[in-house]
Amino acid sequence: MTISMTGFAAAKGQGAGYGWTWDLRSVNGKGLDLRLRLPDWIDGLEAALRAELTKAIGRGNVSLSLRVTRDGMAEGEATLRVNPPVLSAVLQALMQGENAAMAAGVTLAQPNAADVLSIRGVLDSATADEDTAPLRAAILADLPALLAEFTAMRTAEGAALHGVIKAQLDRIDALTRDAAAEAEARRDAAATALRDALAKILANADGVDEARLTQELAMIAVKNDVTEELDRLTAHVAAARALLAETGPVGRKFDFLMQEFMREANTLCSKAQSMALTRIGLDLKTVMDQMREQVQNVE
Repeated sequence: MTISMTGFAAAKGQGAGYGWTWDLRSVNGKGLDLRLRLPDWIDGLEAALRAELTKAIGRGNVSLSLRVTRDGMAEGEATLRVNPPVLSAVLQALMQGENAAMAAGVTLAQPNAADVLSIRGVLDSATADEDTAPLRAAILADLPALLAEFTAMRTAEGAALHGVIKAQLDRIDALTRDAAAEAEARRDAAATALRDALAKILANADGVDEARLTQELAMIAVKNDVTEELDRLTAHVAAARALLAETGPVGRKFDFLMQEFMREANTLCSKAQSMALTRIGLDLKTVMDQMREQVQNVE
């Protein structure tokens, strides 16, 4: 079963006197990169969510956004209260500052209530001292449904990827067989050309080491032989089909295998020595490049 790294899920939940909205999405990535936007006042929530996401998702750039509001309040609205100890300390500091300024003959503008309340710590959220454990538990209990929807989309995308990649593998397999047939067809012609070349050289050159010349021509024949490249391409196709049949994340293995596919196709083109075989090699490279783009989305 092929899983795509592209996915999206959104949901709403409610519990422990609060409501919340989820937004979970992912795109392809080299590893698992989790980016979370969560309320920072819910103790232990981020660590718990990271643990669950890591268990459920193998690979991809994943973004999770969670917005939480108290029942009966609009989103973005907050319950605030004055923190008396901080307010007292701020007022004391303002008084000391004003006394010092007066002693130096400096007149300061008087701060208003808004100025004082805007100082960090003077106003606290009403949730600051609230036990958030029940809310955290309610949110975590709602997570499996979101992950199920998210996984279902990634699985559906993966099924489409599976079909595309399978068709591309079938095309590579067919082209590899065509290349093998073309290589076999040119074998006799290549051998005849080598023998004719050898005969001409021996007939027109005195003192040539025939054994050495034969050896050099044999080396040329080996360099033009594409049997090994075709055998490896056949093995790579079998390996890719085996990866498609696996159930776990196989994207990284596929990435590496695509490099091996392209290496053999490049070597085949460099050894072709015929228009027909070169054309097949170029067709192979085109399909492999298209397949590599699809494989980059596999988890």
